[in-house]
Amino acid sequence: MNIEEVREYCLSLKNVTEGFPFGEDFLVFKVEGKMFACMRLDTGDPQVSLKCNPDFRDELRDHYAAVEPAWHFNKTYWNTIFLERDMPDEEIKHWLKHSYQEVIAKLPKRIRVLYEA
Repeated sequence: MNIEEVREYCLSLKNVTEGFPFGEDFLVFKVEGKMFACMRLDTGDPQVSLKCNPDFRDELRDHYAAVEPAWHFNKTYWNTIFLERDMPDEEIKHWLKHSYQEVIAKLPKRIRVLYEA
């Protein structure tokens, strides 16, 4: 996937917004004001950092050479996928949606129920 394809996919998820809170080098995606993905735009290798349930972190890192600990977030929960590597598009979408769902799971129940329907 390229940067625009990741952007289009993230924005297709319910109630996702985008912005540049860290300057023009970082495009972030949020749901209910909580960030679930951050795309670094200032490097030659497109990359996206996403939240990952710590229970799956090691499996994700072991299974894909394309995944490394994020350099700019809490390394327990964030991983960086380098988009130019050989990870299939469906896998990238899977992990983006996983990150999105990790944020939704931590929302207050009164808000979370809106996403369960």
